[in-house]
Amino acid sequence: MENLQARNSNIIEVFGLTKKFGDFVAVDNISFTVGRGEIFAFLGPNGAGKTTSIRMMTTLLAPSKGAILLNGINPWENQDAARKSFGIVFQDPSLDEELTTYENMEFHGILYRIPKEVRKKRMEELLRIVELWDRKNSLVKTFSGGMKRRLEIARGLLHHPKILFLDEPTLGLDPQTRNHIWTYIKNLNKTEQITIFFTTHYMEEAENVARQVAIIDHGKIIAQATPSKLMAKTRTKTLEKAFLKLTGDTIREETANAIDNLRLQRRIHNR
Repeated sequence: MENLQARNSNIIEVFGLTKKFGDFVAVDNISFTVGRGEIFAFLGPNGAGKTTSIRMMTTLLAPSKGAILLNGINPWENQDAARKSFGIVFQDPSLDEELTTYENMEFHGILYRIPKEVRKKRMEELLRIVELWDRKNSLVKTFSGGMKRRLEIARGLLHHPKILFLDEPTLGLDPQTRNHIWTYIKNLNKTEQITIFFTTHYMEEAENVARQVAIIDHGKIIAQATPSKLMAKTRTKTLEKAFLKLTGDTIREETANAIDNLRLQRRIHNR
């Protein structure tokens, strides 16, 4: 069996990861590594297995088979330690809109048991980085989509994680806001040496910021390389064209996500 001791150069290691929902295989025996301090793009069409993979890596969904190491920690043997090593920004909003910016940050800090003085200093530092310190007492329900995303990123970094998972972090945002979001993320990657693992359907984002790209389709990893190498391999001039050449240009219908599949299996089981 392959040695599961994390190498110093890799902060994420995935071995034979598989997730089945009944007879449906959502993620099919995937293996990959992510280097420490990298910005890593995990790309795929709708229903390819991206979100299911992230949920397994972040202890939200149990794998059917395979192994994961996050910063040398097996998240299914030591969930608390694993959760302290990563932050996550979900595709769907997760802020409490009836609380203020500061209250959302404070609640997260208390959950992670960050000492009060450390928490206060870190909250101000991060809110200044994402330019929300002057709105610390504003209710989140008054924020634009871009402001909410910036707050979610700051909140996800409050406990000094080594890895930040971003599932479609700029979905639905205008180009100016998307550009600012990536400016913050790249700055945090550089100044705090945080590994960024993200999904996106905006191929130009991945081409511009990712050092490594993995493409998943029908639950399998079909390519992994730098954007330039993927373009060279497919003899294309953009990552979007390389992506289409590898996955095809047929429109993919939205499929049930991992949670929908879990609910379906529960209903079937309870009949």
